[in-house]
Amino acid sequence: MTYLQKAMDLQRMIGEGKLMDAFEKYYDDNVVVVEATGDTRTGKDVQRKAIQDWMGMIKEAHGGGVGAITSNEAAGVTCAESWVDITFQDGNRVKMEEVAVQKWEGDKIVHERFYYNMPGT
Repeated sequence: MTYLQKAMDLQRMIGEGKLMDAFEKYYDDNVVVVEATGDTRTGKDVQRKAIQDWMGMIKEAHGGGVGAITSNEAAGVTCAESWVDITFQDGNRVKMEEVAVQKWEGDKIVHERFYYNMPGT
C-alpha cells in the first residue's frame, strides 16, 4: 500500500466516524504531533488523551470532508486538507479547516503537524 493509499484510508476511516480506530491503526507509539499553536505532544498515549479530550469538547458534528490528499512517496510524507463543522459543548459553532502533514515510517505516522484556521482562536 502506498503512502497516498494509507493517507486516503486514514481519512476514509475518520469520515466514517472511526477516528480512534484510525489512530490505533496508523500512529506510531512514539509519534510526535505539533499543533498550529506550536504545542507539541510526544507519544501515542499522550496524543490519544488529547484526541479524547477534543472529542469531549464537541457537542455535535454537522459535517466534514476532505478537500485534497497528496503524497511524496520517496520522502514518506503525506498531506491532507480537511474541514469539519462542529458545535462545542458551550454552544459555539465553527467550521474548522486544517491541513495535516504526516511523516510515515513503514505503516505508521511518526510525525504529524497541523496547520489550521479556526474562527475565534
